[in-house]
Amino acid sequence: MSIVSQLLFAVILAIGIGYFAKNVKKLIRNIKLGKEVNRFDHSSERWRNMTLIALGQKKMFARPIPALLHLIVYVGFIIINLEMLEIVIDGLFGTHRIFEFLGGFYGILIGSFEILAVLVLVAVFVFWTRRNVIKLARFTKPELKGYASKDANTILYFEVVLMSLFLIMNAADIHFQQSELGGNVISQFIHPLFSGFSLEGIQIVERTAWWLHITGILIFLNYLYFSKHLHIILAFPNTYFADLNPKGQLDNLESVTNEVKLMMDPNADPFAAPANPDAVPAKFGASDVQDLNWVQLLNAYTCTECGRCTSACPANLTGKKLSPRKIMMDTRDRLEEVGRNIDANNGVFVEDGKSLLNDYITPEELWACTTCNACVEECPVSISPLSIILDMRRYLVMEQSAAPMELNNMMSNIENNGAPWPYNQMDRLNWKNE
Repeated sequence: MSIVSQLLFAVILAIGIGYFAKNVKKLIRNIKLGKEVNRFDHSSERWRNMTLIALGQKKMFARPIPALLHLIVYVGFIIINLEMLEIVIDGLFGTHRIFEFLGGFYGILIGSFEILAVLVLVAVFVFWTRRNVIKLARFTKPELKGYASKDANTILYFEVVLMSLFLIMNAADIHFQQSELGGNVISQFIHPLFSGFSLEGIQIVERTAWWLHITGILIFLNYLYFSKHLHIILAFPNTYFADLNPKGQLDNLESVTNEVKLMMDPNADPFAAPANPDAVPAKFGASDVQDLNWVQLLNAYTCTECGRCTSACPANLTGKKLSPRKIMMDTRDRLEEVGRNIDANNGVFVEDGKSLLNDYITPEELWACTTCNACVEECPVSISPLSIILDMRRYLVMEQSAAPMELNNMMSNIENNGAPWPYNQMDRLNWKNE
């Protein structure tokens, strides 16, 4: 490799990693727009969850066949790209297969990589068929129309191209290997396609595949920020910072809790100034992404758009408008819009007259939720659409008094009668005489 090629490689590598770092910085900035919440407790349990759910993909195996295929793609793609280390060293220092000195072990590595590459191609074909030919119900929901559907297919095409280039590169490189490593278990069958090529022609094929492979990986790396495939990276922190409380346990607003405690304390002075005036929230619940906590915003970016939540949602299954997947996608889209607003205004958010509530998510969707936690249980990366739904409901009730009539009647009955039913307490047991 000439010094010019080395310099070109260094420039491409710097641009690819630099642009990725810029987007990661923007991603962190957007997530930090959320409110503070403590998720740094019980570290041992959090590490265990991350290991089992993100790395071990424990929850995926509720559906064994898709889980096995996903595991092949996941493991294959990650392991095969360990060769990135060799490519980077070769590209920067002008060497050729720098780790070839490992001999037989290197051959075993290349052979296992090639087998995994073929398995990835098979799995990708199955995924593409399920999505575009069989058209599973969860892949045909309204929220997946347009870019979301194209994005899913783009990722599959990326994986096909990268795995194919890897095999072509190895097949053409057989001519230039200094020793018989025995690692070309798959590419040896592609190698005869170049039998009519001159040595220079084969070298052009090998170099072209090498350059396209590394360039494709850098392009894919930077595509992640704009894609649902961002979960490759964010699944790990998302499962670590997931809520460890029982799924049926709801959080309480600290300011409301303090007020209730004050009311229940007979020794409290109701006219005393609050101990911490700043603890009173500016808003009850959430109407926009800035009102959510940072873990909920991390959830939105982590969403894989797999639709397992929506396919298990009883409201959605009975024809209601609610789709937990859409809740997460809408939250991410609004967060991205807020981020672009900040970028366009020198780091300051300028009111744009929009909000997550109404402009993206309607009250009809929010009130359709039965709070059964099926979506939370089904999510393979511990996302909680329910927490966002509840915070937005809280805003509707406590800020806008916009609860459905049935719920308002129930709350009025509880306030007046001590029960959800419209009967005086003295008449509550009259049914026993009937």
